[in-house]
Amino acid sequence: MTSLLPSTQRALLRRLAVEQSENRVPSLIAGLIRDGETIWVDTRGQVGGRPSTTDTQYRVGSITKTFVAVLVMRLRDESRLDLADKLDEYVPGTSIGKQSIGQILSHSSGLTAEPAGQWWERTPGGSADELLSTIDEHARRPTPRHGFHYSNVGFGVLGELVSRLRGAPWGEVLQSEILEPLGMKRTTLSPVAPHAEGFAVHPWADVVLPEPAEDAGAMAPAGQLWSTFEDMASWARFVSGDTGEVLHPATVAEMRLPGSVDDGPEWRGGYGLGLQLMRHRGRRLAGHTGSMPGFLATVWTDPAEATGVIFMANTTAGVTGALATDLLDLLAEHEPRIPAAWEPRGDVDLQLLELTGQWYWGPTPYALRVLRDGLLDLSPWQGRGRASRFRANPDGTWTGLDGYYAGEILRVGRDESGVPTHLDLNTFIFTRTPYDSDAPVPGGVAGWRPAR
Repeated sequence: MTSLLPSTQRALLRRLAVEQSENRVPSLIAGLIRDGETIWVDTRGQVGGRPSTTDTQYRVGSITKTFVAVLVMRLRDESRLDLADKLDEYVPGTSIGKQSIGQILSHSSGLTAEPAGQWWERTPGGSADELLSTIDEHARRPTPRHGFHYSNVGFGVLGELVSRLRGAPWGEVLQSEILEPLGMKRTTLSPVAPHAEGFAVHPWADVVLPEPAEDAGAMAPAGQLWSTFEDMASWARFVSGDTGEVLHPATVAEMRLPGSVDDGPEWRGGYGLGLQLMRHRGRRLAGHTGSMPGFLATVWTDPAEATGVIFMANTTAGVTGALATDLLDLLAEHEPRIPAAWEPRGDVDLQLLELTGQWYWGPTPYALRVLRDGLLDLSPWQGRGRASRFRANPDGTWTGLDGYYAGEILRVGRDESGVPTHLDLNTFIFTRTPYDSDAPVPGGVAGWRPAR
């Protein structure tokens, strides 16, 4: 494990200790990863009379949903389904049969948050047929304009979808398709020692109440899994893009794209395809939080910085939502990433140099740069605006990869001698001077003149 400076470790430990002490958490383990390595992990409190370790299991609650989502995306990548397919094509007979698989993954199907019957997190679960029979017109909720309505039931349905298409229980599919390939030997559907016992802490006295840990049955895909810090560190690396042979990194990147917005007091978060999303101080975080009676857990990753944070606790409530991001902030404050030394490259296509420099979209200056990976970057010269990266195509055109121009085609206009004269970006014309009269600018260019 890479060692942090003693001052950094002390600041992180103090934040962890304050959380555990002031919020009276029986036990708490947290850590940070950077560039695929665990760079800090520490614990407070005890499990069975001793500190927990990176091999101590905690229940991770809704982090389970991220595993189910990966199983669904594997089916998609194998062309066994399409995200636009309706649920009825695979699991018929529910009130959300006309909703798409993608809508269920992104919590935008309008399905109720909790299943009918008793409090499902604290009682033994039933069969899939029993769950599906309760998804009638009463299980639909008015869908707000932005479409987000968190649904545990939806992931129970997705677990059944996986089981039907694979011809095996979803837990067995999970074991063979994700856990074994990634070496996650301590992630299980039921607790395996050593594991923490879940507690509720009395709000007005320093006493605890053991919480039940029932088998959720058909609702297990919404929050059944138990895991360890070590395994959750592996999962954080996966979410960040180190996917092994389980899923293509581009598919995980697709899962990290916003599909719906959690419109709370402020727009800080949303949901992708089975992944929670958060914006925090310029970071674009992806992962998931989890809670079940007696347990809280969180995994956040920042793929752009190859950094992640994990915490796991055996308490029903009390750990503040800011703990994970505070740990990331402390790392950035005390030991920010040191950039690699810049070096000139010998494999740059020098023919691209004629495209670089300043271009104008109407009167607005843009800069076109060649990136180190051979992509082109077209961005406003100053301030914010439409910015995108572009990948070369065999026919000489370029395809936008992100931002406003994602998927759009950039064509380079040239004069008779082959010199670039303008850029045609999905009909928008960029010129070397503002509204160059020699370029095909629609509407005509009469020339600049003083204002009257």
